[in-house]
Amino acid sequence: MKNVSFALIQLSVSEKVEENWSKTVQAIREAAAKGAQVICLQELFKSIYFCYEEDLRHFELAESIPGPCTDELASLAKELKVVIIASLFEKRAAGLFHNTTAVLDADGTYLGKYRKMHIPDDPGYYEKYYFTPGDLGYQVFKTQYANIGVLICWDQWYPEAARITALQGAEVLVYPTAIGWDLEEKNGEINREQYQAWQTIQRSHAVANGIPVVSVNRVGVEHGQQFWGGSFVANAFGRVMYQAPHDQEEIAVIPVDVASSEYYRKTWPFLRDRRIDSYENIVKRFVD
Repeated sequence: MKNVSFALIQLSVSEKVEENWSKTVQAIREAAAKGAQVICLQELFKSIYFCYEEDLRHFELAESIPGPCTDELASLAKELKVVIIASLFEKRAAGLFHNTTAVLDADGTYLGKYRKMHIPDDPGYYEKYYFTPGDLGYQVFKTQYANIGVLICWDQWYPEAARITALQGAEVLVYPTAIGWDLEEKNGEINREQYQAWQTIQRSHAVANGIPVVSVNRVGVEHGQQFWGGSFVANAFGRVMYQAPHDQEEIAVIPVDVASSEYYRKTWPFLRDRRIDSYENIVKRFVD
């Protein structure tokens, strides 16, 4: 067993970026004081989830990565001796933007970034207007505490992304997220079904790959969306070890056994029995 303490910081946000930043920094400090070693922030934590609409003004929220924000987070990480996983709106060049997560090690080292690969475009989630699909591939960051695979929100629904990240040596998968219920949807059963599907697909990644999953979502009402919170940790066989509430902020510090693959992959040898010689069709859009 090798327990690493992961902090899931589930917050609501306002229209004021500086207010959100200060609130998040305070939450990071609180999580570190509770013993957290790895701090996981929700998707695009500095602002509202602006992709509810297509508006040029929201591009002003973008920033360079690395840049001033990651510099400040690196200093904070070094001071508190924590790893920080921070989801940001990246400006790569004029007219070129990504939904990106930066990883800062516990000594303040900037380890790199992952750019979201799967970009949705649905009512309330107009991300294709803002984000170019990632071109850095799937990545694992070797931090002082664990080898962490980072994927982002819509990536959650794709077993291929989880599989490739796991095959690269991830000991845990972390998903910064922003997802919620449409306030016009009054059918509680549909809302429950949506949340259960969201959690179940991520738990299945834990089972199939024999590694824990940490998923961090925002909470609160924003522009027609009730972000459903429900941040959770699943162990390497998909068992829910912790789940945050749907309707309130939470700073939870949860021990995660990042060495548990040794047991689960021997007991349930899914990787051993993969028929990689039979998967050529997986790279096709559809098998006609």
